[in-house]
This record gives sequence, structure tokens and C-alpha cells, in this order.
Amino acid sequence: MSTFDGERLPASTFKLDSERLRSGWYSDKYFSNILRTLQGNAAAGPGAGYLPGEAWVELQVFTRRQPRSLLVGMDKALAILKEGCGYFEGGRFVPTWSELEVEALQDGEWLAYGGDPLEVEPALRIRGRYRDFALLETPLLGVLTRGTRIATNVYEVLEAARGKPVLFFPARFDAHEIQAADGYAYQIAVQRYRLDAGRPGPDPQISTDAQGDWWGGAGGGTVAHSLIACYLGDTAGAMLDFARYVPSEVPRIALVDFNNDCLGESLQVARVLWEEHIRRRRSGDPEADRFRLDGVRPDTAATLRDRSVEPLGDPRLDLGVNPRLVFQLHSALRSAYLAWELLPGEQELARAFCARIRIVVTGGFSAERIRAFERLGVPADVYGVGSSLLSNSQKEGTTNDFTADVVRVRLPGGWREVAKAGRRAVSSSRLRPVDLAWL
Repeated sequence: MSTFDGERLPASTFKLDSERLRSGWYSDKYFSNILRTLQGNAAAGPGAGYLPGEAWVELQVFTRRQPRSLLVGMDKALAILKEGCGYFEGGRFVPTWSELEVEALQDGEWLAYGGDPLEVEPALRIRGRYRDFALLETPLLGVLTRGTRIATNVYEVLEAARGKPVLFFPARFDAHEIQAADGYAYQIAVQRYRLDAGRPGPDPQISTDAQGDWWGGAGGGTVAHSLIACYLGDTAGAMLDFARYVPSEVPRIALVDFNNDCLGESLQVARVLWEEHIRRRRSGDPEADRFRLDGVRPDTAATLRDRSVEPLGDPRLDLGVNPRLVFQLHSALRSAYLAWELLPGEQELARAFCARIRIVVTGGFSAERIRAFERLGVPADVYGVGSSLLSNSQKEGTTNDFTADVVRVRLPGGWREVAKAGRRAVSSSRLRPVDLAWL
């Protein structure tokens, strides 16, 4: 399913709408115009010599994100090529994918780009009769652009977090139909980071089952503000019932900004769960560990100052989930047990109970913001990242988009270079032949 195992995902993985792919439903209309022109030429042209309507071309596909991008979407692009390549004859679709010559990189490979479009390395090369696959260019480029953008953004966030877990939280910021593709791109980025870092690294952590559809992952999560609202703002009460009724293998991570008092809420939740935990432990209840606190999650809006944060008059230092808030949380939670009523011999248990509490920060985090936290040594244990992972690269003079060019046309005497000005056919030793029959 990637360069990491040398396999490719089968076409059935993607549940493609083959009928509408073949009809041009997903294609920019100018490709329909191209197809009509070439079909007309083929039907009316001479019987010998070069005929544009029958032209065999070499199409190369590439991107220009600087300095590099992490390729994802290739397996789906190849599936689209296989499902959609062909022509209609008397209302019946005649597939011609077996006549194509296809070379491609694999998901999880790096694409370098130094800024010279004449030197850009292709990710995909297709040779075949152009009118058989012209309609597919739009969806081909779309899946490559989307997957590569998500994967590259995720990788940059993982680098910024220096190997700390990054929760994949963009599901609510885009159409649900795209979740499987996005979750796969995230998983490929995690694998690439592990390989490049030379260490195990964080496990993929997604929020919906759909995000794991292509690779067997399952969604995870804890609570949203809506649960606390149902408990009339009683965060500790909500978490107590959460611990009581939700399976023990689900992490107990409290969302602590509902009342804009992250410090106070965190300490209260820790104390309430500890009291239930130790009460059950004292009675020999094997379910005592259900009432633990694995983490707290401040999610303060960027327009609010948490009441535990002393105002300094600078919004960057005062508002949202800022470094000062996280430092305060870390310090208070590590020593919270010192204020609890403990029986002899329980102090070490209480200390360990507090020591395991991680701080999960969410709310507008991006690679740049995570780098700032890490430079300051902020004791955040986990980063939750959402909408920024969907964004195009913001670096000046670069783009994440894929594009395609016909760079050669086959004539009786061989292949002729025909690339438009500013482009040319580029060789690549990394492209590997693809057997579409396997998909």
C-alpha cells in the first residue's frame, strides 16, 4: 500500500464511481471538448499517416511544492486510470487500460522541487492513446493534490512536535466523503516520519473510523463540550460518569476549558476521579482503574483569556491555549496530590496518579505554533491539529497543486518532443512500471 511495503492498494479500496468517471462527470469541461474534437478527427480523418484523433502521447504528472512534498494519492490515481481508460462504442464501454504504459512512484515517497519547472521530477508517466484517458486528468490530479497536501502538512507538524503524538482532527472541517483519503494520507505521513527519524515514533491517532478505512485504523476520542453542557457545566461530574460507563481501554482525557478555568477544572477532575479510584481500591474493587485520569485537554478559544492566566496585556501571551497556561497546568497537576486527604502508604499511589496525567493541547494549532511551543520547552505531551492540515502551503512562490503535460507524441519514426514552452520531458530513475492488471 506504499513504498514502505512495496504494495499498492487494490482499486476496490476506493469504491470508485466508475460510470460517472467514464462519462466525464468529474472532469473539467474542456476535457470533454478535447475528447469530442479528437473523436471527430479520428472518424473523419485520412486512413493513413499521423492522425491527431489517434495520437499516442506521453503525459507526465508532477507537483511544485518547495522544497519537497510527500506523495500520497497515487494508488487511487492508478485505480481511476484503470477504471476510466477506454471509450464508448454503441453505448457499451470498451476498456483500454491494458494498452497503456504506466510508470509511477509510490505513496510515501518524497518529491523534491528546487524551483525550476524544467527540472521537476514526474510522479507519474502515462503513455497511450490520449482520447482514451483525456477525461481522467481532472480526478487524477485532484486525488494526488489532496493526498500529497495532507501528508506533507502532517509530516511538517510531526517534525515540529519532535516525535510527540499528533491527533488528526480535521474531520469536522471538510466534507465527510473525503475522510478515508485524508486519514490514509495522515497514516502514510506517520510511517514516513518514523522511517526518516529512525525511531518508532508516535502511533497514528485518528478521530473517525472512516479515516482508517483504507488501512484498518479505528477512530478514538474522549469527550466534547456538549457532554459537559448536558451536565450543566459540571466537568468533574461528566468525567466521573464517563469513567463509570465508557470501556476502560478508552483514555480518560478531560476537556477542561468549558468554564474558562482550565486550572481549577483540571484540579477538580483529578481530585474527584482520585477519590473514586482510591475508594474502590481500598475496598478491593478490580474496576478501580476505570477511575483514572489519563490527560486534560485545554481548548480555550483564541479570543479568551483563561481565568488562571494573569493578564500581561499582550494577546499572544494572554489568550487561547498559551505556553503560560500549559506551564501552570503541568506544575499544578504534578503536585495536586499534596492537597488530598490520604491514608498512610497512599502518598506514592497518589503521586503516580498525578504523574500519569498528560496535557493534550488543541485549538488552532499549526506547525508554526507547535514549533514555538517546542522552542520554549512547553510541557505539552500531545498536540491535536485540525484545519491547518487542510491548508495549501503558505510559502511564497510555491504551490501544492499537481499538473500534467503532454510532453511527447508518437509518430511513425519515433517519439517527438512537443512540450509547451517552459516544460520538457524529464527522465526519472525512480519511476517504476505499474501493472494495472494487479489493481
